[in-house]
Amino acid sequence: MRTLLPSALLALLLATQPLHAREQVSTLSVPPSGVLGVGEAQLTPAFWIGLQPQPDRVILSRQQIEAQNAKLFAQDKSMHELAKLPASLSATQVRGWIEDLADPPSKPLYDVDGKPVPQRALRKIVDARALDAIPASQKTRFGLVVRRAALRTFPTTLRVFSHPGDTDIDRFQETAEFPGTPVVIAHATRDGRWLFVVSPRYAAWTEAKNIAEGSRDAVLGYADKTPYRIVTGAKVYTVYTREAPAVSQVELDMGTRVPVLTDLAADQAVNGQTPYAAHVIELPVRKADGSLAFSPALIQKNADTASDYLPLTARNLITQAFKFLGERYGWGHAYDGRDCSGFVSDVYRSMGVQMPRNTSTQGVSPAFARHAFSDASSHEERLQAAHALQLGDLVYIPGHVMMSLGQWQGQPWMIHDVLGMSYRKADGSTARVTLNAVSVTPLLPMLYGKDSTFIDHMTSNVRMRP
Repeated sequence: MRTLLPSALLALLLATQPLHAREQVSTLSVPPSGVLGVGEAQLTPAFWIGLQPQPDRVILSRQQIEAQNAKLFAQDKSMHELAKLPASLSATQVRGWIEDLADPPSKPLYDVDGKPVPQRALRKIVDARALDAIPASQKTRFGLVVRRAALRTFPTTLRVFSHPGDTDIDRFQETAEFPGTPVVIAHATRDGRWLFVVSPRYAAWTEAKNIAEGSRDAVLGYADKTPYRIVTGAKVYTVYTREAPAVSQVELDMGTRVPVLTDLAADQAVNGQTPYAAHVIELPVRKADGSLAFSPALIQKNADTASDYLPLTARNLITQAFKFLGERYGWGHAYDGRDCSGFVSDVYRSMGVQMPRNTSTQGVSPAFARHAFSDASSHEERLQAAHALQLGDLVYIPGHVMMSLGQWQGQPWMIHDVLGMSYRKADGSTARVTLNAVSVTPLLPMLYGKDSTFIDHMTSNVRMRP
C-alpha cells in the first residue's frame, strides 16, 4: 500500500468526515507552543493593526460613548447609578443585595491545601453577614476605594475551591475595584472589619480598610474633577514616598481615572520630591477613624497614562488589549490580574466605554448591539456569524468572553484571557494546551467539550458600533 503524504492523509480524513466535524480539524500550523497558527508575529499588536484598512478611524465618538454609557445605567439592572439611590436604604433593599449575591454554600469546598472546609467554618462565615443586624432604615452612606480592593462573596479572606488541588478559581472571589471607585456602604459585620458595598457595577463584601467614608458630594464629586489622567497601561504605580505611605506605590489599573492637581507651585516639593518630572494627582486616603481625606501623589510623566480617554479606534483596541498579553489569568481580578470579562471591560474602559462586570450580564445587556443565539440557532448560522466578526467584537459562550482581532487566513481570531484550548488534530486525537493567560488563538478549531466547538456554544456576539 502506498504511503500517503501528510497533506493527502489530511485530505482523506476530511473527505470521510461530515461537514461539522471537518470544521473542527484545523490546517493551521502547530508551533512548539501548541497554539494553532500563532507565531511570534501574531503576538505583536503591529501584525493585527497592519490588517486594518483604517486603523485610526473613530468607531464611536465621545458623544456616542457617553450616550451608550447613559443607556447602560438606565436600562441594565446589573448596574447601580449611585447618585440616584434614595437618601435612606430599607432593610429589604440591603438584605436583597446581600442575599442576591450568593446562597450559603451547599456543596463541599476545599482550602488551598486541598483539605475540606468544615461545615461549621462555613456556617460561621455565612453568619458573619449579620443579616439580623440590618436596621429597618438607614441613611445612605458613601465611600471611596483607596486601594485595589478584592470584593468577596462572604466577609472572609479564606480562599475556597470546588476541587482539591484546583487553586486558581476561588469561589469566594467576586471581583476587584480600583482606587477612586465610589461605593455605597450598605452594611457591616458586627466587628466592623468588613463592609458590604455597592459600586457602580457590583455589590459584595470588602475589608473595611479598603474604603474611606465621606460625604455624598465628596465621594460622587471625585469622579467629576478636572483635569485628570487616565491610566492607559496595564497598570501603573504612584511614585514611592516614605513621607506619605498611603499614596506610595499605589497600583492603578487600566482605565482608572485620577484628578490632577493644578494649584501647587511648580517648584513645591510633593511628598519629599520635586514634581517637575511627574503628574501631581489626588488620591483618596482612609484616616485612622475610617473617614475620607485626599492626598497628593505622583505618577511619573513617562508612565503609561493619557490626559483623556483614548479614542475608540482599531489601533487603540489592539494596542490596549496587547498590553495584557501573557498576564496570568486571575479569576475575579485575583493574582493582581483579571479574568476574561475583566480583561475586555478594562480594555474598553480605557476608551471610556463602561461595561457590566460579568459575562452573564455583559452578553445580554440591553445597552449594546448584539446578535443573540438560542438553542434553535443552527451551526451554519453561528459559523456565518463567526466569519462576520469584526475587530473589537465580543464573543460570549457560557462563562467566557473573547475579543475579536478580525479575520485572517479566512477565519476569525481572538485575544482573550483563557485557561486553555483544545482542538482536533489531523489524526482525530485531541490536543490540549494549558494557557492560563491572555492569549491569541483562532476561534473555529477551539473545542468546547469533546464533540462541539466554541462557536456551537456562542450565546451572543456584542458589537461596540453605532
